[in-house]
This record gives sequence, C-alpha cells and structure tokens, in this order.
Amino acid sequence: MSVVGFDLGFQSCYVAVARAGGIETIANEYSDRCTPSFVSFGPRNRTIGAAAKSQVVTNYKNTIQGFKRFHGRAFTDPYVQAAKSNLVYDLAQMPNGATGIKVMYMEEDRVFSIEQVTGMLLTKLKETAESALKKPVVDCVISVPSYYTDAERRSVMDAAQIAGLNCLRLMNETTAVTLAYGIYKQDLPAPEEKPRIVVFVDLGHSGYQVSVCAFNKGKLKILATAFDSDLGGKDFDDILVNHFCEEFRQKYKLDVKSKPRALGRLYQECEKLKKLMSANSSDLPLNIECFMNDIDVSGKLNRGQFEEMCAGLLAKVEAPLRSVMEQAKLKKEDIYAVEIVGGASRIPAIKERVSKFFSKELSTTLNADEAVARGCALQCAILSPAFKVREFSITDVVPYSISLKWHSAAEEGQSDCEVFPKNHAAPFSKVLTFYRKEPFSLEGYYNSPKELPYPTATIGQFLVKNVIPQQSGESSKVKVKVRVNIHGVFSVSSASLVEVVKSTEGEEPMETDPITAKEEEVRHLYGCKITKTTSTEDSKEEKKNEPPQPKKAKVKTKTVELPIENSLHWQLSTDVLNGFVENEGKMIMQDKLEKERNDAKNNVEEYVYEMRDKLHGVLEKFVTEADRDTFSLKLEDTENWLYEDGEDQQKQVYIDKLSELKKMGQPICDRYMEAEERPRAFDELGRQIQQYMKIIECYKAKDEQYNHLDELEVTRVEKQVNDAMVWMNSKMNQQNSQDLTVDPVVKVAEIRGKAKELYSSCNPVVTKPKPKVESPQEEKAPTNGPVNGHDEPAPTEDKATPTGKGKETPENKLPQMDID
Repeated sequence: MSVVGFDLGFQSCYVAVARAGGIETIANEYSDRCTPSFVSFGPRNRTIGAAAKSQVVTNYKNTIQGFKRFHGRAFTDPYVQAAKSNLVYDLAQMPNGATGIKVMYMEEDRVFSIEQVTGMLLTKLKETAESALKKPVVDCVISVPSYYTDAERRSVMDAAQIAGLNCLRLMNETTAVTLAYGIYKQDLPAPEEKPRIVVFVDLGHSGYQVSVCAFNKGKLKILATAFDSDLGGKDFDDILVNHFCEEFRQKYKLDVKSKPRALGRLYQECEKLKKLMSANSSDLPLNIECFMNDIDVSGKLNRGQFEEMCAGLLAKVEAPLRSVMEQAKLKKEDIYAVEIVGGASRIPAIKERVSKFFSKELSTTLNADEAVARGCALQCAILSPAFKVREFSITDVVPYSISLKWHSAAEEGQSDCEVFPKNHAAPFSKVLTFYRKEPFSLEGYYNSPKELPYPTATIGQFLVKNVIPQQSGESSKVKVKVRVNIHGVFSVSSASLVEVVKSTEGEEPMETDPITAKEEEVRHLYGCKITKTTSTEDSKEEKKNEPPQPKKAKVKTKTVELPIENSLHWQLSTDVLNGFVENEGKMIMQDKLEKERNDAKNNVEEYVYEMRDKLHGVLEKFVTEADRDTFSLKLEDTENWLYEDGEDQQKQVYIDKLSELKKMGQPICDRYMEAEERPRAFDELGRQIQQYMKIIECYKAKDEQYNHLDELEVTRVEKQVNDAMVWMNSKMNQQNSQDLTVDPVVKVAEIRGKAKELYSSCNPVVTKPKPKVESPQEEKAPTNGPVNGHDEPAPTEDKATPTGKGKETPENKLPQMDID
C-alpha cells in the first residue's frame, strides 16, 4: 500500500514517501527532489515538470505555470482579469463559467480546466513516486494553502481524481509543517500540562501563511491562522523584473514587456539574482546575451537597493503575525519558538522583521522546502493501515466563519445562523433541528467576505427533500447534520425526519428531545435550533445532561433518513469529471506512444554515431575496406534522412531503419566479439583437457587416489580427451590462418559447447568416490556373568588411562548439547 505526500506548490512540487527507514523526499528522473509546476503542450504530446520548464522561452504560448491561483475562480473574477494581462499564455471561459487555459495541443486549439492541468501535474508526481516505490500509488495526502476556500479545495480534490489518486486528506500547508515538527519531539509536555506554543511562518512563492500551534505529548492543536495571499517570492521577482524593464528601456531603448520570450528570460535571471542577493550583500551583475534584437544587456544591483525597492512588500510582513497573536490571545512571552519555512523565507529582510516582531531568534530546524511534503507523508502514514506510527492527533481550525441561511417558516424573510465561527476546531460536526412541513433549502456561505482572498462568499445550496408534516398536521422535527470534514470542506452531511408514532399499551414511552422556553422562542422565530455538537475525533455525538422529564403520553419516535440535493459553488458535475478522467487516460497513452516513437528515433541516431566511430576504431580490422566504405555511406545517408524526411516518422519506420542498418553492421560486431571472447573460451577448454589428462596419468601410475576407477571407463575418458585436444588444435590452426574480415571458422558458442560436453561425460567418471570399507568390530570382553540375578556385568577394575583417571562412567559423562 502506498504512503505518499504531495506538496503541490505554486512554482515547484515535492514528493515524500514513507518507507521502513522513515520519511524520505524522493528525486525525479533528473535526480532533483524539486519538480517544477509547469505543463507544456506540443504538437504530439505534453511535457510536465523540468522538461516543460525548459520550454518556457521556446514554447511560451503553450507552457503553463502559476495556474494554482485559478482553482475555484470564475473567469469574470476581478483577480483573474487582473492576472490575465501579466500572463504569456491565454485564459478562456469554461462552459460552467470557471477559468480555463487555452493552448495549442495536437495541432488544434484546446481549452483545459484548472482541474485538468493540476491533474496532469499530479499524474507526473504520481509517476515519480511509483518509480521510487516500484509499486502503484493510489492513496496520498495533498497539501493546500490554509486560506483555500471550499470551492478551491473541491477543485484540488477533483484534480486528484482525474490523476487516479485517492486523496485521504487535503492538508493545510501550515498544519503539515506543524506535524513534521511535532511528531519527532520527545520532550513535549504531558497532556494535562500547559502546552508548548510554537509559531510557524511559511513564506512560499505565492503566499504568506502564519499559524500558532499548541503541542502536548501525542497531539497538536492549531490555535489560529493568518495569511496574506498577495505576498510571496513571485512578488519580489515582479519588482526586480519591473526595475530592469525600466532600466533597459532607458539604457537600450527596449520595450521588454512587448516580447513574451524576452520577458520569460528576464524572469529566470531575476529569480537567480534574488537568490544570490540573499547570500551576498555586495553589487551583483545581471547579464543576458542576445536579449532582444540581438542586443546584449547588463545591469547590477545589491541587497540594500533591493530592500529599498521592496519596502512596500516588507511592510506587509507584520500584519499576519499581529493578527495571529490577537486571535489566539497570546503574548510574546508565551511563545516557545518561531519556526520559519518556505522558499522565500531565505530573504534576510523578512527573517529580520519576523525575528524583531517576536524578539526571538528564529528556529530553522525543518527543511524550508521539503517540510510540507514530509508532513503530508506522515499524515498519510497515520491514516494508512500499512504503517504503525506513534499515536498523534491533529486538530485543525476553520479558516473563515461559516453560516447557514434559510427561508424562515414563521415569517416571510431569511433567517441565518453562524454554525462554525472562525478558528473553530476541525474536523467537526453539529446537529441542527428544524421544524418544517415541506422540503426546505439551506444556503452555506462565509459571513465575513472581507477576509476571503476574493469576494465570492457562497459555498452552496443544500435542499432537504421528502419533508412531510406529522399525522396531526403539525410541523415535523428535522435533524440536519452539518460538518466540516477532514479536507476542511463544509457540507450538510445528513438529514433525518423524527416521526411521532402512537404507542401500543404496555410500552414504555420513548423520550424525545425536550424543548426549553428559550428554544421554543427560537423555534417560533426561526424554525431552527442547534441541539448537539460533535467532534469527529471520536465521531460520537455528545449527549446532553438533561433534567428528568415528567411522564408524558405513551408515544414513540421513528427516524427516517432524508435525501439531500447538493448544488455546490463551482463543483464539477459527475459527467464532466468522468469525461476529464477519460481524457487524461487518452493523453497519458498519447505521451507513452510519443515517448516510444522518440526512443525508436534516438536508437537509430545513436547507432549511426556509434558505428561511425567504431568503423575507424575497434571494428577496423574486422571489415574490408570496400564494405567499410559502403557501410559508412549508408550511415551518412541515414543521418541526413533523420534530419530531413525522417524528422517526423512513425515508430515502425525507425524500427525498420535500425534493423536495415544492423543487417550490415551486426556481422562486423559479431566478428569483433568472437575475436575478443575466443581466446578465453579456448583457454578454458585447454585447462579442462589438461586436468583430465593429469588424472589419467595418475591412474596409470597406480595412484591410490584413483585405483578404484573402472579401467574401461578411464579408457573411454582418455579417448574423449584426446579427441577434444585434436579438435581444439585443428580449429585453432584453421582460425589462425583465417582473415579477421571473414566469419570465424569456429564460434565461441561451439567451443563452450565442446567444453560442456567433455565435462558431462568425463567428470562423473573421474570424481567417482571410493567405496566405503567397514573396519572389523572389536570383540567385547567377556563379563563375569549376571550379578545378583541381574544381567548387569559385575564391576571390574578399570584400566588406568594415560592421564591416570578411571574409565568414563555415566555419572561423570558430559551432558549432550541440546540443539533445537
């Protein structure tokens, strides 16, 4: 069973797996543990990861990056429209109004949904995990930013399904980091003691997240989270790019932003410069050859100037830190440590501001890049029955307050109720009681839209069906269970109708939930009350301690499960999702066929280069000059064909071309191999012949070791050995007089066959063991007859031994070792 964690980053991804030795971050086919989040589309196939990133400049219109931020967003979203102008690839609207990406694939225009593109990236990460584990990967845990809303989380879940993955949990990135930090700590306070409070600061390429976590032995609890989705490494890159665009405009009169290819190269160089400035404070150069219009450009910058340019961004660092402390109601003295992770956390100015805010040295015990993937793999191991992991419970939080609204039964208009306040524990369930005579609809929404990364606050509509009034005509009691699940997604998970049924005589009355005066008032005003809350840690409903009720009329209740129709915001329909899964399967097959075609083409090219070198090297003595010239000409023609008509052919054409070349080349290679192996094979046969001849000579000399052998059999062995020697000498002489450019007289396989034949017929004779001869048994000394009527011999005087001790008796005999 696979145990895999995927860190699905904005710029790069990491894959961690659980093995017997622990958690390991695995490398891709380029021996790199980091896989770029890039997908490139070509006329015949897709490339994903490092191969796609290399096409950013050459195939910029069809190479997709930074698509993570478009999950669960409408095409008309102001954020999408603002981002559209900065992209080198095109966005398009999907039939359901969501954001799609328009590319040229298989020589036709295609629009792929964000779920499909993320599914392609996950397919690549899945392949990387499978090649490392040498088994299929299905179960996994995938990371998402803690500020993702329901629509974004469901979008990532759909992407996992498209890639053929079973996502056991969508894990908040900061929560994954807290798990990777806490599970290995041996000195955490006991459960009943005051918890250890640690702040985690994660500054990645696209977002800034802060969380406060309370640790006790065997458990962690997230107290609060804060974020800034508009602060990340890419924002610092943008400032550098804008600076150099302006500089090159003044210095070289170049409009860089008008040329996407040049802009892509500038982004790559600025990212390298940013990393260098984190390690050096001196002036650093930026040089790009043939940048635009065959002009070489250069510039320079130092860390001090860079920090001045980024002053606006650096000022945003403190707000989430202050917010998270206020939410958790903590003072700086309560903080045990501040752990910082994420690629952009290496910028010295950011470290300095975080450290200054907490008046603490920052802790960097975790791998800044891989901590999220490792935390996800640990969570997958905890959820998987294939691994035994130390007990460790994780309590996350709801990032935004969630409310329900519905049409009020008592009066015209809407009623609403906050079911999960911000920072409420998750996963968690609550049961609400409604009083209704007919089906009714609930709408889930975020009641603080200003906190969201974008203005869409709707979660979805939930229609509770099959609601009917009681037999008496009164409103029925409907219990609705709402839940924030393990993925952080809100849902109305179940609904049930409580029917009151008249009891037959003799039965004890079954009590129903009592209604207090306050609840009666809520019932008349809103038609709803929250009756129970449940934590899914133990997935059991808490029972209320209720006062004893006076005996009522004999009645009993019956619970009927009600169907719920979900209409979730930006949720893909089952048919659309199945279509995407099918398309992904076809594209995987197409990629495989294209890889096989390219491999066949490369095999031809490789053979041409290899044989051309060898014909004037190791194979020179094994081919005539005329044949060499003919073959060289054939190789040259094939090379020219490869770069002209053979540039784009079917796989079978390349296979046929290679076999055509091998018809000419293989006999030459075979002659070379025969000449290399033949002396060794003759030596082995010669040693065998000499060995048998020595044994025959010893037998003839009446050697005691061989005098038990049968004379007739030895004579037969001698004849076979002599025949083999004659055969070997004859073949060696013939071969020595033979030209190397002609096929050999005898092949290595024949020589080894001769040696095997000789061994099988002679070895059983010469290795026949000597027959065993039993030595005559010593006669037992006569006894003095029975003693006292028993058959035991009379005691005789022991003969003295050389050591002076008497004969061994059963009493002084050593015990035998008991070997099991």
